[in-house]
Amino acid sequence: MMTTKDPMLEIFTAAAIEAGAVIMTVFRAGPEVRIKCDQSPVTIADEKAEAIISDILTRAYPDIPLIAEEACAAGHMPATGSGRFFLVDPLDGTKEFINKSEDFTVNIALIVDGRPVAGVVYAPAKGVLYRGDATGAEKLVIGEGGRLVSRHSIGVRPCPNKPVAVASRSHNSPETVAFLEKEGVRDYRSVGSSLKFCLIAEGEADIYPRFGRTMEWDTAAGDAVVRAAGGSTVGPDGNPLFYGKRNQSSDSDFANADFICWGRRPA
Repeated sequence: MMTTKDPMLEIFTAAAIEAGAVIMTVFRAGPEVRIKCDQSPVTIADEKAEAIISDILTRAYPDIPLIAEEACAAGHMPATGSGRFFLVDPLDGTKEFINKSEDFTVNIALIVDGRPVAGVVYAPAKGVLYRGDATGAEKLVIGEGGRLVSRHSIGVRPCPNKPVAVASRSHNSPETVAFLEKEGVRDYRSVGSSLKFCLIAEGEADIYPRFGRTMEWDTAAGDAVVRAAGGSTVGPDGNPLFYGKRNQSSDSDFANADFICWGRRPA
């Protein structure tokens, strides 16, 4: 796959596609589901995909700490310090995956000084991959065997008079509905996983409010793509969502507060 992107983003892309192939094998066969200590579901696809991604990233970048969802669930959280680290969600949208929806993704991101500066979001069941870094954002169509079919640059759109929102299929809330009403949003799409960020990044939607708990590995890759496409993700204080949160008094390590993802915010 010959492109002009940074070599690290190419490694992210290759890792996501390889993990996606294993995920699709389990998806077609039908996964066995277990419940973790936090009451969220997990399958063998989550674990196999994480093992693939972790192996690729640690071999390529042995000095960069890697924070991955299933490893963290098992108590393995390496120190991240104030420098660079990876955030990995090997299968975002596990509930959609279990329910045979195609709205699940592989998420890989690089964090530098609390900011997601590069990320890949791959939806293997849909054959689309979104990625972004300092050079911009793009959408790739992936065919059989991980073959690159097409690619093109993407970007957020100016906020229209009637903005379109995206909201979680599995985690909608009364707070979300109230916010959309306050903002005058009447049209919204219910989508699973990090694909909500990607729809904003490619100019198909304008706002994604999330009132409810998420983890940094849920959001980092999609947030990186949105920022690369010209959008933003802000917390309750209006500042960009920060990554690498540890020793929080009100929540666990790497837990996010509420946030709003915007395409191009209205003036």
